[in-house]
Amino acid sequence: MLATLGGILALLAGLTVLLVSLLVPELSRPRDAFWGALVLLLGLVLVTSAERLSGAPMLAVLCGGLLIGRLGTEVSLGRWRQLSDEERQRFWAQERWRTSLSQLGATLAQLVNGLQASSSSLGGWLKQRMSAKATQSPQVTKRWVRPEPSEQESAVLSDPPLAVVSSFEEVDVLVQQAIKDAQDHAPSTETKPVEPEP
Repeated sequence: MLATLGGILALLAGLTVLLVSLLVPELSRPRDAFWGALVLLLGLVLVTSAERLSGAPMLAVLCGGLLIGRLGTEVSLGRWRQLSDEERQRFWAQERWRTSLSQLGATLAQLVNGLQASSSSLGGWLKQRMSAKATQSPQVTKRWVRPEPSEQESAVLSDPPLAVVSSFEEVDVLVQQAIKDAQDHAPSTETKPVEPEP
């Protein structure tokens, strides 16, 4: 229960940090998107694995959440103090918030339009692929077929019959015969025997 509540709060805090750059650009900094995404990831992990956190790990998560909240408050107050008096007064103006919210709405509309366009183009590509498969002839022929070997080739390719032996002398005779057959079929190359050096 506590982990789920902390996860929901972390999700809201991460979303707030991400929206600060759109709504209040004078309070935002270049790396705020990274930190907001990191807090969103923390919230997602807390919500999805809430049943696993109990005891000491839950205490560590609670302390980490309190530290994140405290440091976030200090950073926010430090950024607020860096604003000039004119910027602080303009911060509460209704016109400024209308402009910021209209920009946020336009950004979200562009995001939705972009997602719809990409999904429609993906859908069109999938339909094209499916129609191309449907228009192909149902009879599929193999392109690479190895021809059946002739009787002579199959006789050469077939394994020789196995010899049954009952003693080591018969094995020795078969080995000597295989060596002789290999020498008969091998190309003749004359080599001088290597004499050992004294």
